Amino acid sequence: MKFKEAKNKFVQTWGALGSQWGINKTMAQIHALLMVSAEPVSMEDVMEELQISRGNASMNLRALMDWGIVYKEYKTGERREFFTAEKDLDELAVKIARERSKREIKPALKVLKEVSSITANQTEEEKHFVDQTTKLYDFVLKADNVLDKITEYKDNWLTKLVVKFMK
Repeated sequence: MKFKEAKNKFVQTWGALGSQWGINKTMAQIHALLMVSAEPVSMEDVMEELQISRGNASMNLRALMDWGIVYKEYKTGERREFFTAEKDLDELAVKIARERSKREIKPALKVLKEVSSITANQTEEEKHFVDQTTKLYDFVLKADNVLDKITEYKDNWLTKLVVKFMK
């Protein structure tokens, strides 16, 4: 397999995986392209490489910057903007974990807390509902707290040890 073919296969596969991770295909493809590019890439080059519109490229680059995993760079003498992705994989994982918690786990916790605190006639069905949603809330809260601790203390020796075991 030649370089261009391997790069294209990686970008396409990363894009397909993106939809399973809760982001759109194009956003994941742009991230993949920037992640494996040795130099910052212009929006025009992103558009050409992925065969996407300016609006699509712009919207997804903005979203990636909002996640904190893509950065805008300027080159002296150039009017165009260039983009690069976070290259440190540990830092990338921390940023993605924080963003997913903010966008997915925290809203789910809010709903679970709300639905588990209903006060009704307390029939058996209602008691079961409250019991199950309370247990689920407690479990998700504990998982989110662990995730918070890991991302807060990524330089902590214990976190490094846990990460080492996961590799």
